[in-house]
Amino acid sequence: MKNILFVIDDIEYKYFEFNKLVTNFWLIWEYLNRNNNVYITLKNRLYLKQNVAFCMSNKVYQENNDIKFINITQKIKLNDFDEIFFRPDPPVDTDYINAAYILSYVDKSKTFILNDPKSIITKNEKLYINEFQGLIPENIVSANEKIIKEFLFEKKEIIIKPLNRCFGSGVFYLNSNDKNINSILTTATNNYKTQVMVQEYLPQIVNGDKRLIYVCGKIYDYCVSKVATNNDFKFNEHNKDTLKFAQLTKEERLIEQKVKDKFEKDGVYLAGLDVIDGKIIEINITSPCFFINEINNIFNIEFEKIIVDKIEQYINQRMKGLLEFV
Repeated sequence: MKNILFVIDDIEYKYFEFNKLVTNFWLIWEYLNRNNNVYITLKNRLYLKQNVAFCMSNKVYQENNDIKFINITQKIKLNDFDEIFFRPDPPVDTDYINAAYILSYVDKSKTFILNDPKSIITKNEKLYINEFQGLIPENIVSANEKIIKEFLFEKKEIIIKPLNRCFGSGVFYLNSNDKNINSILTTATNNYKTQVMVQEYLPQIVNGDKRLIYVCGKIYDYCVSKVATNNDFKFNEHNKDTLKFAQLTKEERLIEQKVKDKFEKDGVYLAGLDVIDGKIIEINITSPCFFINEINNIFNIEFEKIIVDKIEQYINQRMKGLLEFV
């Protein structure tokens, strides 16, 4: 029996009768099924005392096919947990970074943290793709009007993304014939003060982007395509109509071998890679959604069991010293 802590998102805690569309539901559910003690906390409930990291937490339990928590707050030293899952949603703002700093005080020889707080601090989800040249679309990162416009008129069609948000928030499509170029660019860059990622537009986005699920060195064959709604160019509604069965191509299967050593070195154990036409457009490492509910229904499996089996096998190897600590 292990003690497991999930640092979850504020909105998940506020409305805690967990939704089965949430990845944390399935991971917590499976850890409870294995008779572990599971607790939840929030970013702002992590704290330091005499350089020792603690949290204010609630123990969770199963009831009527749901997960609930005991409304009694416990102060627990973070190193009293065997595993900590750090999974709040972006934006990766000052509060997010401060929480990661507190987690950096945890003794990793005693407690395993997924993902390593160092990776959260240093590996921006949008910028991280640039460490995998040859696997990504051409892009620039800038707040400069001239530089962005030069890229736009060269590529004709671009995608503009904020660096610290998620789920399509603040993402724009722009073509060189648009009558609102200046308005869109000033909005996206906060009047040319805030850097954004600008990627070349990949036409295959009309078929959706695939979410490749990476867990502790492995990319699984089980995946979904995230399809845009009728009135948008991007996926931004999590429902059965926008998530479709997908298969990995031969090219996509090779991505695992090209990323896993780097992920291992960086302490990235759980990731969701968004891929269009074989190119990685984003690497989600903060709270990657694994679409477990949909994958279970599409492939007739219990994906949460497969994922937790892989995590536990990997952590057991690490704690036994079979793999060198990062």
